[in-house]
Amino acid sequence: MRAFALMVVSPIASLLVTALLGLGFPTAALAQSPEPTVLSGTLKKARDSGVLVVGYRESSLPFSYLNQAKRPIGYSIDICQAIVEAASAEISRDLTVQWVPVTSENRFDAITSGKADLECGSTTRNAERLRTVAFSPVIFVAGTKLMVPRNSAIRTFRDLKAKTVVATAGTTNASAIEDLSTRFNLGVKLIRARDHADAFEVLRHGGADAYAGDDVLLYGFLAHYNAGKQFIVTSEFLSYDPYGIMLRRGDPQFAAVVDRAVRGLITSGDLERLYKQWFLNRLPTGERLGIPMSAQLEDIIQATPQQPD
Repeated sequence: MRAFALMVVSPIASLLVTALLGLGFPTAALAQSPEPTVLSGTLKKARDSGVLVVGYRESSLPFSYLNQAKRPIGYSIDICQAIVEAASAEISRDLTVQWVPVTSENRFDAITSGKADLECGSTTRNAERLRTVAFSPVIFVAGTKLMVPRNSAIRTFRDLKAKTVVATAGTTNASAIEDLSTRFNLGVKLIRARDHADAFEVLRHGGADAYAGDDVLLYGFLAHYNAGKQFIVTSEFLSYDPYGIMLRRGDPQFAAVVDRAVRGLITSGDLERLYKQWFLNRLPTGERLGIPMSAQLEDIIQATPQQPD
C-alpha cells in the first residue's frame, strides 16, 4: 500500500485551524464557577442511567469498523473511549458504553433524536452540518477521490461524462459528484449505496465505473481486500473534508467535556500515538495502511494551545 499526502492548500488549512480553535465552548467558565454545577443534557442523562450511547460505523476502516469478534474498533472509537472516560470523571460515576450501529444516512437522526449521544466514525465537520449538530475539534483531514478499475481510462472528474458513479448515501462525496456533474454538464448517473462496504461491492461487481469516497476509506478497502491489483485511487481531490466526533447541539456541558477530552489527546501527544497505531502500524485485523499524517492535521495539532491546569 503506497502512502498518500493531502494537497497543501494554505487558506483551507488556515480555515481548519480556525475552526478547531474557535469552538467557543465555555470550559474555563465552567471550571472557574464557584457554585456547584447543576447537570443538564447528556451529562445528567448519563449520571442518572450510568450509560453513554455511542453510534459506530461497521465499515469505516480504520476509524470505526468491526473486528473478528464483531466489536467496534478503530481510531475514532479510541477517541470516543477517551471522551467517555472524561464524562465519567466529570460526573464522578463509571459509565457503561451502549454501542449502536449507524449508517451514513441515519447517523444525523441518531444524534438529533437522542438515539445516540456520540457518533464515532468518519463524519465530515462542515458549516451546513453545524446548523443541526455539533462536533469535536478536528481529528482527521480527508478528501473525496475516485476508486476505479486499474484498466479504466478515468483519471479526473472530467472523465466521468456519461459514466456511472457509486457513493455512499448521505455523504459529502455524493454531494461533490452531484455538484461537479451539474457544473460541468457531465451527465453522471449517481448510485447511492447504503454504506461504504455496499458502495465498494457495487464497484467490485461492475455496477459502476467509479466509487467516489474519502481517500483514506478507499485506501482502507484496497488494504482490507488486497485489491491493489484490481483497482487504483486517482490522485485528484474533489472535496476537502475535516472529520470530527458528532454530538447534539445545544448541550454546552457535554460539548465542553468533548472539547477538553479531544484537546487533551492532541496536546498530550496521545492523538499522534493513536494515529500511528491506526494508520501506520499493522491493524488488529491484519491490514497495514501506511498513511502518513497530512500537513493539515499536523498544522492543527501544532496550533492547538495547551489546556490550562
